Amino acid sequence: MRCIVQQPARVPADGGGVTGSAEPYEAAPAGGPAVRGVLHRPAGPAGDSVVLAHGAGGNSGAPLLVALASALAAAGLTVLRCDLPFRQARPSGPPPPGVAPRDREGLRSALLAVRQLVPGRAFLGGHSYGGRQASLLAADDPELAAGLVLLAYPLHPPRRPEAPRTAHFPRLRVSSLFVHGVRDPFGSLAELRLALALIPAPTTLVAVAGAAHDLGGGRGAAADAVSRAVVAFLGRPA
Repeated sequence: MRCIVQQPARVPADGGGVTGSAEPYEAAPAGGPAVRGVLHRPAGPAGDSVVLAHGAGGNSGAPLLVALASALAAAGLTVLRCDLPFRQARPSGPPPPGVAPRDREGLRSALLAVRQLVPGRAFLGGHSYGGRQASLLAADDPELAAGLVLLAYPLHPPRRPEAPRTAHFPRLRVSSLFVHGVRDPFGSLAELRLALALIPAPTTLVAVAGAAHDLGGGRGAAADAVSRAVVAFLGRPA
């Protein structure tokens, strides 16, 4: 496991590059949940791609995802910020009980749709609940994604470290980036380091100084630190 402490710095989240375009995107794959979100395309030739899912209380317009998608597009990636099926069904509120399997199938549909648009590697990730569902999907289907981008992974409910959400970690077979705020109540850095030892594949943990579970909410130096960490991870050669 690689561990990096990311000290926020005041630099543009997009690295000063050209961000390309962003437009609404919808697809209706046969046999899977509908795909809905916003597609960011780079200004130049497309390389790899990444699908990003929101947290339990958010949607594809979450400021953290918007800022990150813009930074990734500026770095030459195609990015789909997708609304999970539970959010497509209801405009607000947390996911109802029992919807997580369909949300994972929605992520599968989104990744397969993006693969039709971009020939390079396809990564999967998300913030909190969205990242957790991405990791569960990757554990069940190790060939689906080239890697995982997990933002503020909800290691356990706040103040309940006895209920870890790590049972699937030993089945993860792809490289994973964990970006975590040092003040995140859903798991301390020490707890997360111990949990990552369960994963047999390469992992990188980036700790964002001063950040809580929202990782800066797409604003300021913390959000810039998140973008730099993800751009660096996705820019590594296969």
